[in-house]
Amino acid sequence: MVDDEPRIVSLIPSGTEIVAALGLADRLVGRSHECDFPPGVERLPACTRPAFDTGGASRDIDDRVRALLREALTIYDLDTDALERLRPTHIVTQDQCAVCAVDLAEVERAVAEIAGCEARVISHQPAVLADVFDDVERTGAALGVDGAPVADALRGRIEAIESRSRGLPRKRVACIEWCEPLMVAGNWVPEMVRLAGGEDTLGVAGEHAPTIAWETLAAADADAIVFMPCGYGLGRTREDAEMLAARPAWRNLRAARTGEVYVTDGNQFFNRPGPRLVESIEILAEILHPESFSFGHQGTAWERL
Repeated sequence: MVDDEPRIVSLIPSGTEIVAALGLADRLVGRSHECDFPPGVERLPACTRPAFDTGGASRDIDDRVRALLREALTIYDLDTDALERLRPTHIVTQDQCAVCAVDLAEVERAVAEIAGCEARVISHQPAVLADVFDDVERTGAALGVDGAPVADALRGRIEAIESRSRGLPRKRVACIEWCEPLMVAGNWVPEMVRLAGGEDTLGVAGEHAPTIAWETLAAADADAIVFMPCGYGLGRTREDAEMLAARPAWRNLRAARTGEVYVTDGNQFFNRPGPRLVESIEILAEILHPESFSFGHQGTAWERL
């Protein structure tokens, strides 16, 4: 490696996965505390940490995050000493969600204040799938590699799923991004449901996840309900889904009566706007049309509740 090759710090898991997909995993020198894919990246020094207690019930976590936002306080702390030691030439972050990573303004302020730091900040702001592919190409260009073949390969895999899903019965789907308070998934998720052969009943493509009342979920009466809480793995998702399913009115929902309720690893897949959104579409295709799709994700990335 020569000295002018990039030294990359990624402050968002999806950014880390994009860098790796571009073939530059060996140029990563730092990560966020949540970056855990591809395997081995967790050995890199973490440059962020949560500024709140991440334990407890979903309602408690939501209350803590909302309190920090009301006070205009940071949700994640940025370790500027670590950045100074690592001497990055590029920092990958995001400006899409205040709850997902360190605030972009804080990153830019840190770069300006660290003596001798001239790191280029690459910020992602995806709202739909096309934005994710654009981020792949834009990040590649900033790092001196051609990201178009990577983005094209991802598009090709998605097009193959969409082609196979055409003509299949379109199940109406409710995607749950948080259980208490109840939120439905937005942004790229409704688009992914459509590509997998379904119809999202509550989410709106390109818009953030809205909070809804229980009555709204009941009125939608979707054919299938898919849980994908932000930041939760399969086990934690199951715990929250079972809590919601304990409501007396739950058994009246069509999906509950027919056994079409599913839990997924939202943290590893649906919540990260990077290359593995393709696997997320595969997961939805397996759930909605098991007679037509089998990618091997059941049991590790999703389960029936």
